[in-house]
Amino acid sequence: MSAVKKISIALTHDMAETVKSAVDNGEYGSTSEVIREALRTWHDERARKEAEIDMLRDAWSVGVKSGPGKFKDIDAIIAAARAK
Repeated sequence: MSAVKKISIALTHDMAETVKSAVDNGEYGSTSEVIREALRTWHDERARKEAEIDMLRDAWSVGVKSGPGKFKDIDAIIAAARAK
């Protein structure tokens, strides 16, 4: 593990009890392990969301570059769908 920096955090009573329970039941060796795991999960989820946003931006760009759409408005889309 890289250099460790101690910080202090404040948790709600319920959060603190959840952390304590995870340690007490042997799921984690210390409260620090619980918090580190939570931060790793948060970091991974944040990276996944950023990648998803990038993918959506790319798809949007491809759509815009493809030119104007086939339908003028939502009513035209509904009419075409009903015609099928």
